[in-house]
Order: sequence, then structure tokens, then C-alpha cells
Amino acid sequence: MTATAHEFKNHDLVDDIAKPGVRYEKRPAHLPDGTAVPGLFNAWITLDNPTQFNSYTTDMVKGVILAMRAASNARDVNCVVFTGAGDKAFCTGGNTKEYAEYYAGQPQEYRQYMRLFNDMVSAILACDKPVICRVNGMRIGGGQEIGMACDFSVAQDLARFGQAGPKHGSAPIGGSTDFLPIIAGAERAMAACVLCEPFSAHKANWMGILTALVPALKVDGKFVANPLVQTQQMVDEYGSFVYGEPKTGEALKAGKALMARGVVDLSLLDAKVEELCAKMLLTFPDCTTKTLEELRKPKLQAWNQNKENSRAWLALNMMTEARAGFTAFNEGTKDNREADFVLLRQKLAAGESWVGTLHDSIQPRNKGKA
Repeated sequence: MTATAHEFKNHDLVDDIAKPGVRYEKRPAHLPDGTAVPGLFNAWITLDNPTQFNSYTTDMVKGVILAMRAASNARDVNCVVFTGAGDKAFCTGGNTKEYAEYYAGQPQEYRQYMRLFNDMVSAILACDKPVICRVNGMRIGGGQEIGMACDFSVAQDLARFGQAGPKHGSAPIGGSTDFLPIIAGAERAMAACVLCEPFSAHKANWMGILTALVPALKVDGKFVANPLVQTQQMVDEYGSFVYGEPKTGEALKAGKALMARGVVDLSLLDAKVEELCAKMLLTFPDCTTKTLEELRKPKLQAWNQNKENSRAWLALNMMTEARAGFTAFNEGTKDNREADFVLLRQKLAAGESWVGTLHDSIQPRNKGKA
């Protein structure tokens, strides 16, 4: 007897996958010529917390896990598109307000939270469908980590990428130290993860962490490349190539003026994502899934080898540097969200304990005080 739709088993974990801050929707799949295909869809999973740059709360992490599982199980889903609301950010990582006000100083609680985070990354890596990260804006910190867990990344070129780890009291061991050396190489991973200097989408493309890059700034009705970065290869005084580096001086001033005249338009980003989904529609589904599984193995090997040790370290770190860093980011001013690193190093060198006044003394509000 041939099975019909109403006879299918439901393999989802729960019947209702809805969680605050995460949208799950099925959008019609299209052929390369734009024709909609009846009965087939692409699943869009959207981080919907734009006022906090789509940083994920505990509930949102749960929502992503459930949504990825649902999309993986859906027989009518071709691809998964993982993105963020608006045009400012895909995701800037964990919600620092929640981190500072709830998890700081609570290592047992944060350890349980990190179990959820690990499951979110694993759910992306285990999805039976291709997962495309639609980078609609900043992909920073944990946002960079869940983005690199995806199979493909398509970005608009105003987006910025990077890590937050050692600058804000953590280490990028939720995926970046696992994935970035594999994707971009050891030296580029070292610079990105240790220095925590944001870099442009053009540099991300040059580093090899993007599948495609499209402009998003429209000036006088025409798309132009990000005017704030140098988008052409050139030779500097040392003979090395520079690509996608920030402009300076008069070039930066002119770029800002051009930015002010333009509007952000993500239509090319959506078109490129649809184009990629359409290409995968014209493949054997099981062969595609097997190919994904094989190509994910280097990421999975590194991830599975390290994730539990990383979880334990991150939990304990909530008693010291993470507590200080997340508090500084949450309570500091827009222009000063970092702890006093020099004072901290001086106090630790003098033998001062974290148990006491050290935490409060290095906060931004005490800048300049002994």
C-alpha cells in the first residue's frame, strides 16, 4: 500500500515549535527561471530580536533547535535559510543583557545554557537539508559561530564579521576555534579569534568564509559596493595584498557621504539566496544529504572533540572574566563597553583575588580610578 500524507509519522520533538524571538516559515521553492514549484518549499528560520541585533536569548536558542529539527524532518523542504530580522544584523551572539543580569556569577546555570547552545550548533550540523546562512547584517561573536556551522553563507557587503571573545570576557570556543581554522586557515583564524577586530564582508569573502557576496547599498537607483572599505586588491609598502580593509582619511569621509545618500536594499541578497536554493532543488535529495554529511565531517570532528570541554570552561569563566566582561558590555556606555584590561593585568600580577573588589574596579564606570 502506498503511503499518503496523512499516514506519515511525525518525527518532530514537539508539536508546537514556536518560541519567542524565532520565526519559522515555509516559502515556495522556485526553479532557476523563477517558477514556483507546487508542494515544495524552502524553510526560513529567522532570528527576530532586531532591537538587540538579533542576539539570541535562552528561549531563542530553544527555538532554533526546534526549527532546525522541524525543517530537517519536513519532507517538502528543499533548503533551510537561516537569517536575522532587518538589515543591521544576522546575529551578534548571545544576549549580553541576559548574560550579565542572569548568568554572570552562576556557572551551574551557564553550564546548562551552554548545553542548549551546543545543541543548537549540533542541530545545524545535523540538518538533513542544506543550510544557507543569509547574512543580512553583522555576524559577530556567537553569531559568527552559528553562521559558520551552516553549509553556505551568502552576505550583503555592508555586513561586518568577527569575534568578541577575549575583548568581552570569553573565548570563541562555541565554534569559531573549531571551524575558522578549517575554513580560513590557522593564521587568519588566529588573528580573528585573538585580536577580535571586526572585518568587512569583502574581507570575509577573500578569507573564503562566504559562498557569495552582493552589494546592498543603492545610490541614485544603482547598487554600489560598500563605500567604507577598499574593495580592490592593491600592494602596500610591504608588497602584500590588502583586500576589504577599512578606508581611512579623505576616502573614508567620501565613503560616509555616499552612505548617507544611499538606502539599504536586500533584494540582491534575496535573489542570490533563491538562486542557490534553486540550484539545489535540481539535485537528487539523498545524494545531496550524503554529500553534506561527508563535507561536514571536518567541522563535526573538531566540534564534537571540543564542545564538552568548552562548555565546562565557559561555565567556570562566568565567575571571573566573563562576569566582568559581560557586565562591562551591558552597563558601559556606547563608546566604552570594555573592562580596564591593563588595570586587571596589574591587579592579577600583584596577586589580587577575583573574590573581592577586583571585578568592580575594572568596570568602564571606574575608568581612570585606582
